[in-house]
Amino acid sequence: MNKKTFSYPSVLTIAGFDGSGGAGIQGDIKTISALGCYATSVLTALPVQNTCGVRSIHAIPAEVVRAQLQAILDDIFPDAIKIGMVHTTDVLEAIVNTLLHYPEVPVVFDPVMVSTSGHRLLEDSTVEAIIKKMFPLAAVITPNLDEAAVLTGMPVHTLDDMWIAGKKLMGMGARSVLLKGGHLDATQLTSLYFTNDGKVQEYSFEKIDTQNTRGTGCALSSAMACYIARKKSLADAVVLAQEYVHQAILAGKDVRTGKGNGPLNHFFNPQKLFINPEES
Repeated sequence: MNKKTFSYPSVLTIAGFDGSGGAGIQGDIKTISALGCYATSVLTALPVQNTCGVRSIHAIPAEVVRAQLQAILDDIFPDAIKIGMVHTTDVLEAIVNTLLHYPEVPVVFDPVMVSTSGHRLLEDSTVEAIIKKMFPLAAVITPNLDEAAVLTGMPVHTLDDMWIAGKKLMGMGARSVLLKGGHLDATQLTSLYFTNDGKVQEYSFEKIDTQNTRGTGCALSSAMACYIARKKSLADAVVLAQEYVHQAILAGKDVRTGKGNGPLNHFFNPQKLFINPEES
């Protein structure tokens, strides 16, 4: 008689380090855990940073990134992958060239380029490689206004700018784009979701008065990967992840963690690990 076994929805984060715990790989692991999934990780870069800013960045060799990634893929195969900070072109190519062998795994790509404190987080040459190689790989990319401006080469400050930039990103080869409006100078923050059928969905939230916004982009992309791993559609994952981040910011808005931009509250409503039944 076969014994019934179980597994957890597995989400792999490929991202940079944040010793202050609010963003990067640490923030991703918190988000994935809070949403009932099993987190695995691959480290792409070692920024020396805290809530006040980035002091320096130390690259991880591309071959080491590739080896980390292959080790996870050989063992705890992910149901979804979130990719964050990719500091160098060599690292990006190592990731893409490995993942091209696993087209069945959905990828959420957060093009981390500028930190909350305004520090540039990648080499200039990497931008072109992101467009050429990562856009076709990712099921969705999730740039904020600053990142959309770097990718498109145009200023992105207003909602009208976002519409133009989003369509431009789709024309550059993205399969879908969630253009985040968290940096809009408005009391009502709007994000736009562009899909390859030409449709655009608009989402709006009231702006929360807080400086605790560190790691919001990391949390959003990780949450999307979690909901995909939990068998939600990409469209539903976009909605659910935005709601998770909004509530996490709201729950952590008055907490003092560090002297700079504090993190959101990843664990405002922690969920037990989901169980995927499998026949052994």
